[in-house]
Amino acid sequence: MSWFEKAVIGTDRLLYKLTGGKVMTVSLSKQTGLTLITVGAKSGEQRLNQVQYVADGPSMLVVGSNWGKPHHPAWTTNLIKTPDIQVNVRGTVRAVRGTLLSGPEREAAWKKMVAAWPAFQDYVARSGGRELRVFRLTPR
Repeated sequence: MSWFEKAVIGTDRLLYKLTGGKVMTVSLSKQTGLTLITVGAKSGEQRLNQVQYVADGPSMLVVGSNWGKPHHPAWTTNLIKTPDIQVNVRGTVRAVRGTLLSGPEREAAWKKMVAAWPAFQDYVARSGGRELRVFRLTPR
């Protein structure tokens, strides 16, 4: 884990505690971010992960980039196992259902994500070509 990644994760955790999820480091870069509130696939405990999202109608798209590491982030496994979760968007908690996208739907969503944050394409290269998981979070 790079020093930058550690700094961002640590800062986001602190900001979440201080602001109730209203402020995130991704917001400072003019991007949109949310906190996933998932259930650990093994532990059954609540897990919080801050991620970037792109609005897509009433839904939100998120990518399991894991900063370009060769393995998927744990939150993606949690979301596959328990798709009914909550998200905190700027301090407002919402119930959503996460759906792992594939085929043409994934490709369309992927293009939207890369248009919003071109670094996602760099993460694919850094990961050794791993297909990053893309999810649609639909209000429920």
